[in-house]
Amino acid sequence: MRGSVDMNFLFTLGEVQRLVRAYADKAAARYGITRAQWAVLAKVERYEGMKQTELAEQMEMQPITLTRLIDKLCDAGWIERRSDATDRHGGQTNSLGMTDQSFASTTGTSARPSMTWMPSVTW
Repeated sequence: MRGSVDMNFLFTLGEVQRLVRAYADKAAARYGITRAQWAVLAKVERYEGMKQTELAEQMEMQPITLTRLIDKLCDAGWIERRSDATDRHGGQTNSLGMTDQSFASTTGTSARPSMTWMPSVTW
């Protein structure tokens, strides 16, 4: 009997995860980005100034995969790469930051809202 309770819980947990992913996909699509891009935006907003290598580690992503996501977000004006003046390699390492344009895209203002949760999520 206990085994069936555990399986039901795991099934329900998997279903909740699927529904949250579907919701996040739809919400992100309204801004012309993917769920993966939204996750990058949330991390950059939370840890502004983080280096790409650190972000790849935290997100458990291959650096080349993250670089492609960042390239798309930079091209769209959501985030920007900033030269790290304190870098011991002569400023060759980039840190990441949000742009004012990214906030205007989601809120109609340059105020800096949190990108951690999608704007349409209400609690």
